[in-house]
Amino acid sequence: MTDIHTAGTYRLGDFTVSRLGYGAMQLAGTGVFGPPRDREEAIAVLRDAVESGVDHIDTSDFYGPHITNRIIREALHPYPENLVIVTKIGAVRGADASWNPAFSKDALTKAVHENRDNLGLETLPVVNLRAMFDVHGPAEGSIAAPLAVLAELQAEGLIRHIGLSNVTPAQIAEGRGIADIVCVQNQYNLVHRGDDALIDDLAAAGIAYVPFFPLGGFSPLQSATLTDVAADLGATPLQVALAWLLARSPNILLIPGTSSRIHLRENRAAADLALSAETLARLDAIATAG
Repeated sequence: MTDIHTAGTYRLGDFTVSRLGYGAMQLAGTGVFGPPRDREEAIAVLRDAVESGVDHIDTSDFYGPHITNRIIREALHPYPENLVIVTKIGAVRGADASWNPAFSKDALTKAVHENRDNLGLETLPVVNLRAMFDVHGPAEGSIAAPLAVLAELQAEGLIRHIGLSNVTPAQIAEGRGIADIVCVQNQYNLVHRGDDALIDDLAAAGIAYVPFFPLGGFSPLQSATLTDVAADLGATPLQVALAWLLARSPNILLIPGTSSRIHLRENRAAADLALSAETLARLDAIATAG
């Protein structure tokens, strides 16, 4: 059985977590909206993850909305002492499943309270502010006002640590002038490499980098090189993609998501993969092949 602690650990604020965690987004219905097709399987996935050693779960109350957090509470509450649940705010879902900015003080405060209530937590361990200047990726715009709201809620004891999501380097610099930022969560994977320099800068500062869509998101990574490397290693392409991320930088914390126990076990087996320098070079070349 895979020991995910083989992947090592990294600090997340004043917590230390395994570098191979779990992302709960896929526990909601299609399009991260509505209930899951199989609620019992969703509960089983969460319990299997924690039993296997996962101590870092990424979620949000806008998954569903509300549904994913309530499933987490049903499956795992009361929570193990070492479990760090990271949530995010800054968006709300429309009735048409759209993702809409929610940056006002009232909206952010409401979101923190809803995450607390639905997760059953007095204090949220980590809350990421998701920038919504562009739904599809980072875009410039000041985050000072919404981040000041989170800092106030942190001072009130409702939030322990603050992180940022879907942000640019300029926004991170602005944010660090307002609050202690413990993690940054952006899209990054073998192909989507725009944050290469940022990851190294964050590592130097001791800040965790949490890539979302580590496996390509709703369009899984497709590459002949990735397929060939996986065949050589007797692994799946997605396992290799995760192993590459673990090798990329020690401050990377993975949160691959799935609603299947079978896929959960496949994902965590990435901790067992050792990639040689030659293999890493072949994989690195994928980003520039096109």
